[in-house]
Amino acid sequence: MKGRTPVDVRRETERAVLVGLELTRGAAARSGPSVDESLDELERLCDTAGVRVVARTSQRRPVPDVRTFVGSGKVEEIRQLIDEHGADVVVFDDPLSPAQQRNLEKAIGLGPGNEPKVKVVDRSQVILDIFAQRAHSVAGQLQVELAQLEYLLPRLTRHWTHLSRLGGGGVGTRGPGETQLEVDRRRVRERVAMLKRRLTEVSRTRALHRRERADVPFPTIALVGYTNAGKSTLMHRLTRADVLIDDRLFATLDPTVRRIELGRSGVALLSDTVGFIHKLPHQLIEAFKSTLDEVRNADLLLHVVDASNEAHETHRGVVEAVLRDIGAEERPAILVLNKIDRLDAAGRRAAEVEAERGGGVAVSARSGAGIPALLAAVDERLVARAERIRFCVPYDRGDVLARLHREGAVLDEARDDRGTWVTAMVTPKLKGRIRKSLGLDL
Repeated sequence: MKGRTPVDVRRETERAVLVGLELTRGAAARSGPSVDESLDELERLCDTAGVRVVARTSQRRPVPDVRTFVGSGKVEEIRQLIDEHGADVVVFDDPLSPAQQRNLEKAIGLGPGNEPKVKVVDRSQVILDIFAQRAHSVAGQLQVELAQLEYLLPRLTRHWTHLSRLGGGGVGTRGPGETQLEVDRRRVRERVAMLKRRLTEVSRTRALHRRERADVPFPTIALVGYTNAGKSTLMHRLTRADVLIDDRLFATLDPTVRRIELGRSGVALLSDTVGFIHKLPHQLIEAFKSTLDEVRNADLLLHVVDASNEAHETHRGVVEAVLRDIGAEERPAILVLNKIDRLDAAGRRAAEVEAERGGGVAVSARSGAGIPALLAAVDERLVARAERIRFCVPYDRGDVLARLHREGAVLDEARDDRGTWVTAMVTPKLKGRIRKSLGLDL
């Protein structure tokens, strides 16, 4: 470009070397996806974050190396891969301690001014970066910033090490670096405290909105699932909602709530939620807990699974583990095996059998196959929650009688001098609304 020297020209995309570790001892050696499957997912995460993967490597060890996570021989191999492919970032598939990150950067090589030649990051940092790119609502941005700062706080030393290199030690060489580091730590802690206060206010507002929705006797349904399972596509198919549909991990973060028309159970509220993932940083789970209240308080969960993914059983396990973490494991749920349009006839039949065995439905949100069966299953599950009640509606409360006819199923009516005696099938929410409206102990 005119006016720019070659030194000014920077590559548009960072180039990454991926590093995985397969543990051969302990519970971690017997659970989760294989190291190759996990690196495949990490590569997709890097692509979503705008990083191009140029090489990948892995190692088998009983336990991680305390200093550099992988062994010294593997560190040398990583250095060679960086030189061979011109990489500028190394991404580890597992969480690294601050000390391990610093030791790896030193071992891989330091450049002018003793600065690292390449960045060393882990999966958590990549996911946090994606969330930072994708969060659009104020609440989402606050949650992501909080998670990033809590992740950064114990790692601040690596950002300020140059300030402590004023000499070989002794008088006059210790003050400025430590002072700057403590100032920075204090600023981060103050920002974290402020973000927590603001998120507490957001949580109160959301709780108020949930109480308002509770006054409206519509059942709530939440879509949950592994990231990229097709939740947003299913949301669009069921409600025609204008939501982002993208074949990338964490395409949408901010929850969307839309009305859905069912049969006997009438209107319901359907919400899309953030996707879960293997090795999801605990900072994100903590930061997004107020958002995940939508899941904890839903009347029904639709657990969406990508049936075309060979690791879909592992993905189911990850989602179920997160549901346990947030206290939503007891919520009634329907298994939705999605993307059957990507399967051959045998695979499609296997998905249908698996869905039936788990009380679920096999569908294609993209083509619409299986959607009528899913709607019928949702309707049946919500209707099954209805209960039979009998009570008297005063003659001056025609609004309650009209609501019963509109939102419940009136089975019988009889009148006497007190009012209209009604026998009806009602949902728990409608029952609560009637109890509140008439002051009855139903």
